[in-house]
Amino acid sequence: MPVSQGRERPLTVHDLNQLLLVCSLVLLVAVAAVRISSRSGLPSLLVYLGIGVAMGQDGIGGIKFDNAELTQVIGYAALVVILAEGGLGTRWKEVKPALPAATALALAGVAVSVGVTATAAHYLTGLEWRQALIVGAVVSSTDAAAVFSVLRKIPLPTRVTGTLEAESGFNDAPVVILVVAFSHSGPVEHWYALVGEIALELAIGAAIGLAVGWLGSWGLRHVALPASGLYPIAVMAIAVVAYAAGALAHGSGFLAVYLAAMVMGNARLPHWPATRGFADGLGWLAQIGMFVLLGLLVTPHELGDDILPALVIGLVLTMVARPLSVVLCLTPFRVPWQEQTLMSWAGLRGAVPIILATIPMVGGVEDSRRIFNIVFVLVVVYTLVQGPTLPWLARTLRLGEDTEAPTDLGIESAPLERLRGHLLSVAIPAGSKMHGVEINELRLPSGAAVTLVVRDGKSFVPLPTTVLRRGDELLVVATDPVRDAAERRLRAVGHGGKLAGWLGTDGEGAE
Repeated sequence: MPVSQGRERPLTVHDLNQLLLVCSLVLLVAVAAVRISSRSGLPSLLVYLGIGVAMGQDGIGGIKFDNAELTQVIGYAALVVILAEGGLGTRWKEVKPALPAATALALAGVAVSVGVTATAAHYLTGLEWRQALIVGAVVSSTDAAAVFSVLRKIPLPTRVTGTLEAESGFNDAPVVILVVAFSHSGPVEHWYALVGEIALELAIGAAIGLAVGWLGSWGLRHVALPASGLYPIAVMAIAVVAYAAGALAHGSGFLAVYLAAMVMGNARLPHWPATRGFADGLGWLAQIGMFVLLGLLVTPHELGDDILPALVIGLVLTMVARPLSVVLCLTPFRVPWQEQTLMSWAGLRGAVPIILATIPMVGGVEDSRRIFNIVFVLVVVYTLVQGPTLPWLARTLRLGEDTEAPTDLGIESAPLERLRGHLLSVAIPAGSKMHGVEINELRLPSGAAVTLVVRDGKSFVPLPTTVLRRGDELLVVATDPVRDAAERRLRAVGHGGKLAGWLGTDGEGAE
């Protein structure tokens, strides 16, 4: 029975069993596809879209699915999770210096991209102005999932990664506002009113996101939960609260969830590695579900007439609109041309434009199905071209980071509420400058001490003269007042060695 027709009877246990079997098999295939895509360089989102297409009405599954409204709702929910996961993994010390440039790209850059792309869509492909503006707005948003997944595998300068990650987290908000405005009313007569609306929604979303993130971080750091597994759940719930509160306050919920997650991700929360692992798993699940559903929604045999317009619009977007927006926005910040070139090519599109293309479908815009098809083809083709070539371009432009840079320590904190202290688990990685440092040379603050060292699977109580080695794991007990100072000192030694502090290395800003 076609999915779009609904059921004439309530869901039974037998139906649930079949549904669970199908969903679990799809997830297993998708997980296996990640390994294949990582080896081949093929972006995983294309594999997930392919799974959805294969399950659809033109594929082996034969499932007819045309519920754009359900796809939009699930896509929004998945995007909230993806932005939360991206925010949790964004380092403030990398984003902070790049914040003005990223903001310019997310606002002025989007405006330039929409204008250039919409003009090309109107004059080169014959789309009416309303449809052309919608297409221009939809494809002007870089996709957070695609950017986060690709950039974290490439050792790029922190200014490049910080700018691109912040841009992808910020630009969803203005683009959503533009797509909704164009879908409901077409070309806007008073552009200044639209600019004012965008500014107000962004301000509300930013204020709520920062407030919720700060309050959530403060609460998680000062209240010991009875089980470590509750911390990841609480973190994700707080991020979703930020989105919902921002949206209900008529602000940008997407900006709110990203900023709230970024605040929590840089707050040194208890059981942080477990939280990151949980968020990472939820992010993968959201991507898989979202891409498979979008693949189901597309009808391959209807794409033929829209392939050429999609290629033309995508070519203008990739070779003209994106580079022009990067040059105009980043030249005032004196960004070198090599970095501008890479950021022009790294404006990756993914599921976000396809999700946004469902907004005119739900709103009943004329030719909305054609808009969706054009966006789908554009995303697939240009993601296939841009994603695998990014590492090659980075190497060609000689933008690889120094692989000999000190590696940050892995520190996990567990609060000891009744003892009014914290237990810090410290892992010394291969590149850490803590290698060769004696315990007494750590110079931990009074109230903190290394109580146990685990080396080669064996644990022992260290002496003040015990020399630390790569691969060691330390248990550090710290009283509540000196917990932050002890962690800062450990990170400083990890980056600067035993002379950290005297040489200006203080560990501030490290995760």
